[in-house]
Amino acid sequence: MRWVKFLAVAPLAMLSACNAARGPISGFGFDSTPASYVRAPGRGVIAGEAFLQDGSGKSNVRYAAGETVRLIPATTYAQERIKKFYGSVKFLPAASVPESEPDTQYASLTRTTTVDQDGRFTFENVAPGRYYLTTKLVWKPKNSQTPEGGAMYEEVTLTGQENGPVKVVLSGN
Repeated sequence: MRWVKFLAVAPLAMLSACNAARGPISGFGFDSTPASYVRAPGRGVIAGEAFLQDGSGKSNVRYAAGETVRLIPATTYAQERIKKFYGSVKFLPAASVPESEPDTQYASLTRTTTVDQDGRFTFENVAPGRYYLTTKLVWKPKNSQTPEGGAMYEEVTLTGQENGPVKVVLSGN
């Protein structure tokens, strides 16, 4: 009986430790000046898709329909935050997605849009600069208590010389 309790509690303890390790960025205060280009007028367009492969066998792809995509200026603070959350990968499984609130000033210097029913999103009038795009897609399969999917990001740079939209795919790859 002890082993059953241990097996039930151990994953929760590991998850809690994982999320605690991904808390606020220590040693990095947010400075709004380097992020201000996100509000500058621009002519750039970022057009993308957000989806994950569905391992259920019923369908191959789940679109992130209705999810929020964030356009984040790639400041030192943002770089450290992304590195702390994702490490060396561009996808976090649902069970590893941190429950961390960003600095409110940092959050105010991001842009957001919503993914449409076909998994597409667009940011228009984007100023030149380097950005992170983030979103999540989490679902619970029928008859399962364990969520699937997760959070993902991509990096994009706009130079101001683009002829047409910059294409981005948020798929965790």
